[in-house]
Amino acid sequence: MKEVTVIIPNYNGIRYISHCLDALKLQSIEIDIIVVDNGSDDGSDEAAAAYEGVRLIKLDENTGFCHAVNVGIKAAKTDYVILLNNDTRVGADFAKELLLCAKARKDTFSVASKMLQMSDPGKIDSAGDLYCALGWAFSIGKDGSSSKYDREEEVFSACAGAAIYKKSLIEKLGYFDEQHISYLEDLDIGYRARINGYINRYTPKAVVYHAGSGTTGSRYNAFKVRMAARNSIYVIHKNMPIVMVVLNLPFLLAGFGIKMLYFAKKGFGREYVTGIRQGFSLSRSNPKYPLRVGNTLNYCRIQLELWINIIRRITG
Repeated sequence: MKEVTVIIPNYNGIRYISHCLDALKLQSIEIDIIVVDNGSDDGSDEAAAAYEGVRLIKLDENTGFCHAVNVGIKAAKTDYVILLNNDTRVGADFAKELLLCAKARKDTFSVASKMLQMSDPGKIDSAGDLYCALGWAFSIGKDGSSSKYDREEEVFSACAGAAIYKKSLIEKLGYFDEQHISYLEDLDIGYRARINGYINRYTPKAVVYHAGSGTTGSRYNAFKVRMAARNSIYVIHKNMPIVMVVLNLPFLLAGFGIKMLYFAKKGFGREYVTGIRQGFSLSRSNPKYPLRVGNTLNYCRIQLELWINIIRRITG
């Protein structure tokens, strides 16, 4: 009996979708595959539909990453779901190793894979994500040697570009927040799991090669900078109780100031400031995640980790 459904959100991914599906067809365990197409007009939806055993869910327009994967999760009939970007190629044991790690501990919400850069497999793309009191989310090991990060460990959240989630826990804690549209939605849902006492893990045994920016086209562009800034503010508003915001305020002000200078030098200063404004506007119209006394110890653990992760970010 199949235990895993791989869900691939796709938008105009004609360059990548066939390579992605070819690799999935070679998995060492049986899996279901759902491609949720976000209104593509480049033929990538037809290319996916041509694969035997692939279920295509066609949306009329591009609704963003979060809505697309939520559609796929709700359509899945397995206990676990793997979210996978269309610009990836996975190893033969990718699904098997993610599943084994996810089932090893009952308190596991998600498991991140070892993502390598497709253009340079000797370098890490992501070995899980961390979040720190500067308000920064960052990929562990980014651009570092692929020979490192070879131990399973807990991470703050999993990169949803190639990660497994327990479906029943998503249903319990809430689906991906569609207000995010794209970017930091995986941090948000991983943060939510941490608040409720669950953990996110990383396994180096599940290997995936990632082209990167297969939909948006580049590492930095106006849309990505604006959305990331917007959602950075929203993540803080939604998940940090007021007392934590006050406690972290000096770090947050420093973090956003540094980012503003960084993107100004990159030529995206205006987009970054616009994103910050949009983030505050979005926060005003959406409630914070409910604060429950029973989660107090979890908040304390998270706060300590936010401080520790500043050091991890600075030291690399």
